[in-house]
Amino acid sequence: MISRKDVQPEPRRPAAPADLNAPRVLVLNASYEPLHVTSAKRAITLIQYGVAEILENSEDVVRSPSTVMPVPSVIRLRRYVRRPRVHPVPFNRRNVLRRDTFTCQYCGAAEELTLDHVLPRSRGGRHTWDNVVTACRTCNQRKGNRTPEEAAMPLRSRPRAPSFGVYAHGQFAHWQPQWTRYLGV
Repeated sequence: MISRKDVQPEPRRPAAPADLNAPRVLVLNASYEPLHVTSAKRAITLIQYGVAEILENSEDVVRSPSTVMPVPSVIRLRRYVRRPRVHPVPFNRRNVLRRDTFTCQYCGAAEELTLDHVLPRSRGGRHTWDNVVTACRTCNQRKGNRTPEEAAMPLRSRPRAPSFGVYAHGQFAHWQPQWTRYLGV
């Protein structure tokens, strides 16, 4: 007779880590507004059931014994989905760096990045999305306590609050160039 002590439970396997190289798909509402980013598997399922349509394809393909299907890069839902009230993207260093694509907004460098206040705080500038940009250490020191106009250092892009949750949900690592025209970036 086998007792409970003799039976050892099978060791649990650790969960497989998310594959950062797996294709990600931008999902748009029926009104073409961005909703979120999903996996290619989920996107293909939505397409097969007729819930969504493909707007852009990536270079990847999915093969089965009978078909070859391109992996979508951007899909649009056929029916409008009401979105809950969108919370603003949190204002923090990481999201400012993401918004400015990890480059200095004065010279375009990507090393030794800091945050710079367009209108210095000592002169009434606020610590908000519209007044903070990414700057390399050299440009930040050169600009000093002046505005970009006074320092003759024009900004590459005007600072503004990001409007899509890609920044907030950490999906920036999956960014694809085809998404640019749908996100208004």
